[in-house]
Amino acid sequence: MAKTNAVRILESRNIQFSTESYEVTEDELDAVSVARKIGMDPDMVFKTLVARNESNQLFVFVIPGSCELDLKKAARASGSKKIEMIKVKELFDLTGYIRGGCSPIGMKKPFPTFIDETSLLFDLISISAGVRGTQILVSPSDLITAIPAETADLI
Repeated sequence: MAKTNAVRILESRNIQFSTESYEVTEDELDAVSVARKIGMDPDMVFKTLVARNESNQLFVFVIPGSCELDLKKAARASGSKKIEMIKVKELFDLTGYIRGGCSPIGMKKPFPTFIDETSLLFDLISISAGVRGTQILVSPSDLITAIPAETADLI
């Protein structure tokens, strides 16, 4: 595997992690499919979502792959009146990542990031390494430190 920005950042911060590779297919980019491919519970494979508020400020939300982001809870966590998802076609220009390969680590700019509080129930969770086909397995507390991020009730 070629090193991604996310991997480089974790290494530079001496954070312990491992990677897991899987076969990529265009019709199985969702986190539940990824979980099946790497043999993990979908509640432990977290997806990275990008949204904006009423002031056009961007936020990153990291939630279990089996769940949907509760936009009202996301707005509350971010101190916003309203949150809406960005369009998929905006993702690369804003973050440097593509759908199915968006990591909360190493985006073009640091955005306020919130990780669902259920992440703390696990010793390890899985997030995208920043490319399709590779996941990072990392402790939630180390991930929170690396980004940095806050935990919140998001689902």
